[in-house]
Amino acid sequence: MIEKVAAVVVPGVAPFEMGIAYEVFGIDRSDTGGPSFDFTLCTPEPGLVPTKGGFPIGIERGLDATEDADVVIVVAYGVETTLPPALLDALRRAHERGAWLFAECSGAFALAEAGLLDGRRCTTHWMYTDRLAAAVPTAKVDPDVLFVQDGRILTSAGTAAGIDAALHLVRTELGAEAARNIARRMVVPPQRDGGQAQFVVDPLPREGESLSGLLAWMREHLDEQHTVPALARRAMLSERTFARRFRDETGTTPLALLTRQRVARAQELLESTDASIDEIGRLVGFGSAAVLRHHFARTLGTSPVAYRRRFACADEIAS
Repeated sequence: MIEKVAAVVVPGVAPFEMGIAYEVFGIDRSDTGGPSFDFTLCTPEPGLVPTKGGFPIGIERGLDATEDADVVIVVAYGVETTLPPALLDALRRAHERGAWLFAECSGAFALAEAGLLDGRRCTTHWMYTDRLAAAVPTAKVDPDVLFVQDGRILTSAGTAAGIDAALHLVRTELGAEAARNIARRMVVPPQRDGGQAQFVVDPLPREGESLSGLLAWMREHLDEQHTVPALARRAMLSERTFARRFRDETGTTPLALLTRQRVARAQELLESTDASIDEIGRLVGFGSAAVLRHHFARTLGTSPVAYRRRFACADEIAS
């Protein structure tokens, strides 16, 4: 159970990401049945802190606010910023006593500098994933995800992905309904693409790229079996050109993308329906419960039954 949340800002803090931390954890939503947290903004040197946007913000609390926080958020900042040793020590102490550490976007570099990402899965903004991988060679930096949870360390990709990660944290600690309540008030989906996965389900091609229609079609036909030759024909490309362009535009392979989409769709069905595991396996294109369990465990580290037990919304299943 999380009650106290401390968000750390440093010079060059990103205002939007700071707003995400406040919006999710700083608003009392008990009037609509939602959660309420003891939320504090803090900084290594209280006073006026310059932001990335060129305007200062006044922060009154120092790092003492992190000492008994259940969640310590490192808000995104300019990656060239020199961090004070006191902040790195505070992060280490929070980790040692079992608090959640949540790094928004470039905040992952603070965890890296504190030595907390060694040997862990993590992510950051796609512009900085190579840099993070170079900074922590033992880390498994994934550039293709919205966020990654490794133990009680949570890292998110750029900007709005912090919302997905924050709602995941609420969902994990307080349950699906608490996350839904916050999302409803924020007028955002509880999890993009309808599931609870930490993976980007539909990579968005950059402007002018050619496979957006195919990606949408694949998502609408998850229950069908797809091969590279068949997909290449639908895209009207040679297999070699299709494979190269698919990776260029999505950063992954057709099989890996389909697996992510199918797992995410399975999560949505587990959360909102009472369909059997075997039926869900067929509906999402895995063919059987056994194959679904395999990919569920490999992707999320849990089983479909355990996931449903934790995240299913009883009201939706009953309806």
